[in-house]
Amino acid sequence: MKKDMFNYIWTDKKRTLFGLPLSFTRYFLTETKFITRSGVLRVQEDELELYRVTDKKLILTLGQRLFKCGTIQMHVRDVDTPIKIVKSVKKPREVLEQLDKYININRDKYRVRGRDMVGGSFGDHSDDAFIEGDIDSDGYYY
Repeated sequence: MKKDMFNYIWTDKKRTLFGLPLSFTRYFLTETKFITRSGVLRVQEDELELYRVTDKKLILTLGQRLFKCGTIQMHVRDVDTPIKIVKSVKKPREVLEQLDKYININRDKYRVRGRDMVGGSFGDHSDDAFIEGDIDSDGYYY
């Protein structure tokens, strides 16, 4: 695949030993997608649309902090990849800021916000009003 097919904003490899990129896993960020490519003989690519990301988390272990690396965990409204883990990348805070920027741009572009993607609580009666209230003759809680 030619590099000029996509307009990459950021790219990095998974860092394994002492913060060195000795892995066959590569991460790419475009304006609309986050792509993970892994493998040598059998290459697998996993793409996720940025507007589907609902939450992000930065994980910094002691070993990663020593070598200025970090892990980013993204929760995605996707069937095959509900949690996307971007392991051991350099400058994780800057990467998280870029992700946040392009996630918000794509949400505005598709007019989607986090509240639009979260499932409703239909049938979930965990409110105190439902537990302690009584039902009137019309079937409403009071």
